[in-house]
Amino acid sequence: MQSTVEALVGDLSSRDHVVRDAALDGLVALGPTAVHHLLPYTRDRGSTIPNSSVRYVIKLLGDEGLLRLREIRREGPGRLRSSALELLVELGGADALDESDRRAVDRLVRIKILDERPVETPSEGGRWLAFPADRLDDAVAALGLHDVRPATSVMGVAAATQAADSLEFRHADGEKHRAYRVFITPEFENWRAEGPIKNWRMLWGNSFLDELDGFLLARKLSERCGEAHFYVLDPYNSSENWYVARDGHMVRSYGTYTEPQFEGEPLPFEAVQREIADEDEAEAYAEGVPDAFTAADNLSVHPGPHLAEDTHGHGWLATTHPDVPNTRFKGALPL
Repeated sequence: MQSTVEALVGDLSSRDHVVRDAALDGLVALGPTAVHHLLPYTRDRGSTIPNSSVRYVIKLLGDEGLLRLREIRREGPGRLRSSALELLVELGGADALDESDRRAVDRLVRIKILDERPVETPSEGGRWLAFPADRLDDAVAALGLHDVRPATSVMGVAAATQAADSLEFRHADGEKHRAYRVFITPEFENWRAEGPIKNWRMLWGNSFLDELDGFLLARKLSERCGEAHFYVLDPYNSSENWYVARDGHMVRSYGTYTEPQFEGEPLPFEAVQREIADEDEAEAYAEGVPDAFTAADNLSVHPGPHLAEDTHGHGWLATTHPDVPNTRFKGALPL
C-alpha cells in the first residue's frame, strides 16, 4: 500500500497532465489514509512534488481530511503536527481546530504581541482609515464591528489584505449576506500631526473599504470619533486619494482622477508644504498637497515602519457581523 501511495504522490510532479490527473484521482480515492503521506511535502521546499498539488488533494478530501488532520494533531507523529495545524487553519479556519489548539494559538498570539516592536504596515500601496487612538470603542461601535480580539500586526495585515478578508454566508433569515474581516493597528504617536490629536490608529481591510466605500466609512467614523481620514495609495493605477472628515462631514479631499481634484479649503499643513516646495514641485503644490503619504504624515499616521517608542498597545482583528467570528475565515496567518 505504501509503495502505491508514494508512487501516486510522485506522479503529481509528472509533466503529463493525464498522469497528474490520474494520481490526483487515485489519492482522493484513498481517502484520509493519503493525508499521512502527503503532509511531509507541504513544507519540503526541496521536493519536486508541487506543494499546491499536495494541498489541493487534502482539500478535496473535505471533512474526512480535516478529521485526519485533527487526529494527527492529537496523536502524532510529532514531525507532522505543525503541518497539520497549518493545513487545518488554511482549509477550515480556526473553527476546524480542537479547543486545545485554539487556546494554544491564542496564547501564542498574546506572547508574540509582547515582543512586537518595531511595528510595520505596508508602505508600497494600500487603503486605510485613520482615527484618534483613544476612540477605539467609538470606532468599533460606529463601524459595527464584532469579535474584536488581540492580534500581531504581521497577522492583522495579512488577514486584512492578503488572506480571505470577506465571506458570504446565509443568515438565519434565509438571505445571503457578506461579512468582512478588518485589522486595527496599535496606537502610533505622531507629533507632526496637525491639531491636538497626536496618537492615531489605522484600520486596514481591502474588501471592507472597497465594497463599503472608504469615504462613507470615514464620515461615519468622524461622527463618533470627531475626526477620521481615508487614504489610498494605488501605484498600479498611479492614483492617490486622501480624505479628511470631521463631525460627519468632508472638510478636505484630494483624488488623482476626481473632478475637481481638490475639494474643501486647504489645511494649514498644505501652506507649509507649498512654501518648502522646490521649483519642480511648485506647480503640483499650487492648489494643495497631491500626495497621500505626505498628507497622512502631517495629519495622522502613515504606513511603513514605526519606532518602538512611538508605538503603544497592540492591534486587533474584528469582523463586521455577530454571526461570523474571526474563526470562520479560512487561511493560515503568520504571527
